Amino acid sequence: MNYKLGILDQSPVVEGTSNYDTLKKTVDLAQKAEEWGYERFWVSEHHNSDSVAGSSPEVLVSYLLAKTKTIRVGSGGIMLQHYSPYKVVENFHVLSTLEPGRVDLGIGKAPGGLPLSTKALQYGTVNTGTDFEERLAFLQQLIFDNIPGTHEFSGIQATPIPPVKPKTYLLGASVNSAKLAAKLGISFAFARFINSDNKVFKEAANTYRENYPNGTFIASVAVITAPTEAEAKELAGHQKIIKVHLASGRTLTLQTVKQAEKFGEESGEAYEVKTYDANIIYGTPIQVKKTLDELHEVYEIDEFILHTPVPNPEQRLRSFELLSPKNLKKQVVYS
Repeated sequence: MNYKLGILDQSPVVEGTSNYDTLKKTVDLAQKAEEWGYERFWVSEHHNSDSVAGSSPEVLVSYLLAKTKTIRVGSGGIMLQHYSPYKVVENFHVLSTLEPGRVDLGIGKAPGGLPLSTKALQYGTVNTGTDFEERLAFLQQLIFDNIPGTHEFSGIQATPIPPVKPKTYLLGASVNSAKLAAKLGISFAFARFINSDNKVFKEAANTYRENYPNGTFIASVAVITAPTEAEAKELAGHQKIIKVHLASGRTLTLQTVKQAEKFGEESGEAYEVKTYDANIIYGTPIQVKKTLDELHEVYEIDEFILHTPVPNPEQRLRSFELLSPKNLKKQVVYS
């Protein structure tokens, strides 16, 4: 393959399963991903949620690095509006010092939760995300130790300085995010599993390539693989995307209708909740690979990060194994 494959794991909570077992499954999946030849393994940030357990990616990343040997591990992503860029870089510099060459720092623009958890995260402060570009630029300057002499924090360093810098990625689902990533010289990961509008995806890909030709462009896609097309189609058919549309013009994607309704209520704005069919790439390993091959050719995608929204843990694990580089190599050899 001319592209790489990675995994995004949100640590989904299965009814009747303890939080310990939920996070243990994330550790087990990371170890399997390494064995199966995946390039990287990312974990997400969601707050005050009963459907996913990944609330602190920087802590989970450190544990996963200790439990694996070669696979790259990172955040998908850190919700920067809540945190000091300086502290974020310190955290990831510590990780990169301990595991040089294996750490990814994915940065997100979304709040990662409902308004109540946002207020709690920003206790004593208020940040609506309007200074996101300034925060991200400062974060990059800290990583590359090139803060301008005119900057208010000129001379500061985020110690310890690691032997290999963490790789930074901007996560987004819009053309504006693609423009910002290109402007700052940052790798860009488009969340196609959140925004499946092909027109937006095409414009974002073209914008990023035109403005940063040598940048790394990743597509995060929803994928379900099964031994037969019929089973994969059945698994994909149950999946929906829930969005809350606020009167201010903001649109956010939530895990459930209940969460979307709650977000709308906590926002203090008029809102509308809509349910959409999820745009999922499904099929046998060879069928899914064919679709990824086509997307790679059309949009010049360097890597796919796979998100597999299957509630059943065994079916979800099987999907990742079937589409793994190790298994696809066998499929090609014996086909």
